[in-house]
Amino acid sequence: MGGCVALVVGAGRGRRFGGDVPKQYRLLAGEPMLRRTLRAFAEHPGVDAVRAVIHPDDRDLYDDAVAELPLLDPVPGGASRQDSVRLGLQSLIERAPDRVLIHDAARPFPSPDLIGRVIAALDGAAGAIPAVPVADTLKRGDSAGLVAGTVDRRGLWRAQTPQGFHFGVILAAHWAAMGRDDLTDDAAVAETTGTAVALVPGSEENVKVTTQEDLDKAARGLGGGTPEFRTGSGFDVHRLVEGDRVTLCGVEIPHDRRLDGHSDADVAMHALTDAVLGAIAEGDIGSHFPPTDEKWRGAPSDVFLRHAADLVSRRGGAITHVDVTIICERPKIGPHRDAMRDRLATLLGVAADRVSVKATTSEKLGFTGRGEGIAAQASATVRLSG
Repeated sequence: MGGCVALVVGAGRGRRFGGDVPKQYRLLAGEPMLRRTLRAFAEHPGVDAVRAVIHPDDRDLYDDAVAELPLLDPVPGGASRQDSVRLGLQSLIERAPDRVLIHDAARPFPSPDLIGRVIAALDGAAGAIPAVPVADTLKRGDSAGLVAGTVDRRGLWRAQTPQGFHFGVILAAHWAAMGRDDLTDDAAVAETTGTAVALVPGSEENVKVTTQEDLDKAARGLGGGTPEFRTGSGFDVHRLVEGDRVTLCGVEIPHDRRLDGHSDADVAMHALTDAVLGAIAEGDIGSHFPPTDEKWRGAPSDVFLRHAADLVSRRGGAITHVDVTIICERPKIGPHRDAMRDRLATLLGVAADRVSVKATTSEKLGFTGRGEGIAAQASATVRLSG
């Protein structure tokens, strides 16, 4: 088919970043970082198609993050970045592009000009990478943590992505490099076959997000000012009737009763949805999903929470912390707390350490103490761009 295809590599676990949600799916100013990265290429006139390489366990996260973007189907990655790139390249063999751009999912700010410079350089070279000259003085350290010498920085560059290549050249180089673990980028893979790789001007804005601090800094840059923090609260009650399980925070728990309601009656998620809506002054769950509307009968409550989170995103905001307290005598919440935190973290696109789920009883007082129902209260903190 020819043309130029962008291959965005996002199969890593981001262990240095921390948390349970891989960093490429974390929200950056209210939008998953991976979506920002993919959109930069999907909207570029010099790119004919875009494909992501993802971890096999992340398909649901991926589908949520990229909804409605014009992309090729993603392919699963491998144990290392090099393996993932090779697998991505192999998936393009039938398409046979003339050129391929290989980009890290954690670099969400490749400008149109930067992408264009890499593509244009391939008119005269088999490979091209954006790079920034090293400006800082470089020191070599010894095992004791002392300066052992100064490194001459002349001719040194910091490599970035996207790195562009003629497709057949980089595919052959990756096949030849199988089994090696000392090659840190695709230019290094190409260099092993003697391929000449051109340098084009990179950009200091084309940052790679490695830590939470990097993500926070990037979000501040997008906001263009001091962020505003808001907190909302929510409270909900549902009665218990005959049944065999209850759903709380999206987790089904075996029980001799069930919660009664128009939807799945997830009282905890309803309270949290109201908290998120309250933080951005967008009414309550009933105003968005009226209980008189048969469309929502039996609906899973994650639909409501996702909607509230999407409204935050549209405001250019991000959910930074949520806290849920479930009030009941039974069932016991403790054995299911971690599963609840993970479920909410996934739905909201945040790390599990930004989600709190607690439980308490009413000391057998009132309707919760008599086992007639379950109550929940929640709070949500939202960061909006200044």
